[in-house]
Amino acid sequence: MTNRFPHSRLLALCVCLASNLVWSAEYTGNVVGVSDGDTVTILDSTNKQHKVRLSGIDAPEKRQSFGTASKENLSNLVFAKVVTVETSKTDRYGREVGKLLVAGQDANLEQVRSGLAWHYKAYEREQPPAERRLYADTEIEAKRLRRGLWDDEMPMPPWEFRKTSRATP
Repeated sequence: MTNRFPHSRLLALCVCLASNLVWSAEYTGNVVGVSDGDTVTILDSTNKQHKVRLSGIDAPEKRQSFGTASKENLSNLVFAKVVTVETSKTDRYGREVGKLLVAGQDANLEQVRSGLAWHYKAYEREQPPAERRLYADTEIEAKRLRRGLWDDEMPMPPWEFRKTSRATP
């Protein structure tokens, strides 16, 4: 009997199939901490803490204009409340990346709507097409109405602020 499908090919096939699988999780928990306008800590029903980076958005850094306002707005939306987390990945810092729903409301989107976060276009391909359009349109509307950071003459996106901060000794 000849081996028509060598082990190396089988291994390669398994790796390809596994790389196409996306894990996803949904759970509920209490928001016990808000680090900034796009990062929270959640305590689930087993008392496990989850650090969650809100998907689809990037909020001003703490030391940046509107950083405090962004954190306060997110706190008002979710702190000490039960939320549902929809997540499918972790970032390079080990945080889960996900969407927070509080009483059915998308907290990530609300940060954009209030003008206290950008739609994070560098990662928009990770969003379903309808959600991507909704976040983009919501940002356009916040700009048009000059909400939050859009009232600033030239608001600096957080990704540019971080680059500038790293370059400055």
